[in-house]
Amino acid sequence: MIDNLICWKCGAALDALPQPLSRRAECPNCHAELHVCRLCRHFDPAKAKHCREPVADEVKDKTRANFCDWFQPQALASSSSGGNATAKRAELESLFGGTGDKTTEPSSARQALADLFDAKPD
Repeated sequence: MIDNLICWKCGAALDALPQPLSRRAECPNCHAELHVCRLCRHFDPAKAKHCREPVADEVKDKTRANFCDWFQPQALASSSSGGNATAKRAELESLFGGTGDKTTEPSSARQALADLFDAKPD
């Protein structure tokens, strides 16, 4: 049994799912298929066919369930669509000094622009 297995798409914990994962296994959170290349320990975008296993058949869609016999789920696989998007966004904002506040009123934006160019707002 693999501990700390997370969904490749949303980052949800998959510890409650029976293992080994069946070909039809789905994430209980986002319903993404789990017997996919993106969750496999052999998945490597830097390699030919995106797979470290040289004798594995090529799978065109790395996010759809497949019949690959070499499939081995990888614990703590990274999610592609920002499984923990809030934490990632907060990290970016701390790096670049953003507030993430998208509720700025147009009038305050105009005032900031006017202050920048020493002009009077409309």
